[in-house]
Amino acid sequence: MLSALILLPLLGAALIGFWPAEISGKLSRTVALLFSSIIFLWSVLLAIKFNPGEASQQFTEFIPWIDSLGLDYNLGIDGLSLPLLLLNGLLTGIAIYSSDQSLQRPRFYYSLILLLNAGVTGAFLAQDLLLFFLFYELELIPLYLLIAIWGGARRSYAATKFLIYTAVSGILILASFLGMVWLSGSDSFALASLNATTLPLATQLLLLGGILVGFGIKIPLFPFHTWLPDAHVEASTPISVLLAGVLLKLGTYGLLRFGMNLLPEAWSYLAPWLATWAVISVLFGSSCAIAQTDMKKMVAYSSIGHMGYVLLAAAAATPLSTLGAVMQMISHGLISALLFLLVGVVYKKAGSRDLDVIKGLLNPEKGLPVIGSLMVLGVMASAGVPGMVGFISEFIVFRGSYPVFPVQTLISIIGTGLTAVYFLILMDRAFFGRLSAQVINLPRVFWSDRIPAIILAVLIVIFGIQPAWLVRWTEPTITAMVNTQNVAAAVSLNKESGD
Repeated sequence: MLSALILLPLLGAALIGFWPAEISGKLSRTVALLFSSIIFLWSVLLAIKFNPGEASQQFTEFIPWIDSLGLDYNLGIDGLSLPLLLLNGLLTGIAIYSSDQSLQRPRFYYSLILLLNAGVTGAFLAQDLLLFFLFYELELIPLYLLIAIWGGARRSYAATKFLIYTAVSGILILASFLGMVWLSGSDSFALASLNATTLPLATQLLLLGGILVGFGIKIPLFPFHTWLPDAHVEASTPISVLLAGVLLKLGTYGLLRFGMNLLPEAWSYLAPWLATWAVISVLFGSSCAIAQTDMKKMVAYSSIGHMGYVLLAAAAATPLSTLGAVMQMISHGLISALLFLLVGVVYKKAGSRDLDVIKGLLNPEKGLPVIGSLMVLGVMASAGVPGMVGFISEFIVFRGSYPVFPVQTLISIIGTGLTAVYFLILMDRAFFGRLSAQVINLPRVFWSDRIPAIILAVLIVIFGIQPAWLVRWTEPTITAMVNTQNVAAAVSLNKESGD
């Protein structure tokens, strides 16, 4: 069942890209939408069949592949990867649906999006470190091309910068993975076999350093963040949706799965420093967002701050905080996708994202009242207003982290206040007041432009009111993972101190 989630987008990409006759952009989009819908529905079917009470991997698939490398085709899904898998399927469909129907080279464009989906899905399902790395690298080239070909005026610079940063990230992650296997004496990259091995603390610290920097670039955390604003500003709206909504989660997922889970002693040892790093990222991202006049760049910087909450929760490594980390990944994926979609509609209709140019867009007669109303909901969710998924995820993060890191948690809470500040600036300058002369005659916004944003807004409210629908999948897996990690860390650190 899991292989179908990888093979379907690959089949769709091949069908669109290598169709023997010339096909129109409309047909390419229709075929891509059909495949993305099947992928998402297949993910929903997996979620229905998934046993929430079982903490171990489910629907596992294992095929020996390259014995000499210790590489196997080993797939599985648990409560950590299932919500991210559903998010990937949903946002891929939304990105395809929201794409400009008049774009150039549509066959190549839609093929790349489906390839991107396959790479991300494979990374979330891989139960072999080397297999994860292959899928992790697979998503690099499609995203680079999607920015470099269909991006803005400085797309070449932004795409190259993204490629260099991500290549460095991959090198560090691969080096750490190879070190885990070689230094542990294992003959396999299987996650289960490496879970059963214990390395000396000094060795773990060295390996964890590579993982932290490698995945820290992907998340991104300060000071490895500089590729993100450029990539978002130059990428088209659908690609920004995928970049913020899904691809950044590969970094936070990697920290939980391979950092906290495989190197528990080093993780516990460095936890206070990780919490401090999280605080710096939260405050830096929020402060930079306040200084922006480009709406898209403001939303991009907000991601740096909100991903810092995930690191804070992971550093605390309590069952509640780690559950909050997963919730924060999902809530940020939904909220950031909504905000980028709405900014994209504003740019498409008003011709600008500059807060010094556009004003009064909530005007009920000549403005964008529905888009403005959805933007109000989106910024409220991002600022952690109760009743929306952003509030419950951040509350769980702070509640779970406070007993372990009270000072860092209290400082991080300032980030929620700063989020309200920069989004109030955005709303006040772009949507309230008198409609500016530059945008006095706006084109009509069709329901086709609103539907993806409405879907995300509904999910944000539903999961804010009923978060148990997300928690039920994740809680058993997270509890088992954290308890195992804490026991292993305590035993090892006691031995180190005894020696």
